[in-house]
Amino acid sequence: MSGSVTLAYDYPLLGVFWTTFWLFMWMLWFFLLFRVIGDVFRDDRLNGWAKAGWIIFVIVLPFLGVFVYVLVRGRGMGRREVSRAQAQQEAFDTYVRRTAAKDAPRATQADELTKLSQLRERGDISDAEFQQAKSKVLH
Repeated sequence: MSGSVTLAYDYPLLGVFWTTFWLFMWMLWFFLLFRVIGDVFRDDRLNGWAKAGWIIFVIVLPFLGVFVYVLVRGRGMGRREVSRAQAQQEAFDTYVRRTAAKDAPRATQADELTKLSQLRERGDISDAEFQQAKSKVLH
């Protein structure tokens, strides 16, 4: 072996931290870049030309483009994300309610009559009220 071999213990601890820091910063940068691109496409108020302009700006000059986008449209970016999350939650809640309503067991006439007789036995309703409610259930 004619070349020098770098072993793990030859790499200083500060070098490990520095490398980890830069790796983290690159991952953060790509996350922010994709977040900006996604926000451009999700924004309903931008027309096609404005979207194309922002995308070209972000692709041609990525650091400056993302920096300017966050400065100019950053506040709206947060609002759009919150409204999108709320819309997703409302859609999910609606779906759950609709599905639960379909699968919920329907009260049969026998169940209704049982409840009415329990109410009459406890004295919560009179015999006349029981007969009136019973006739509604049976018809």
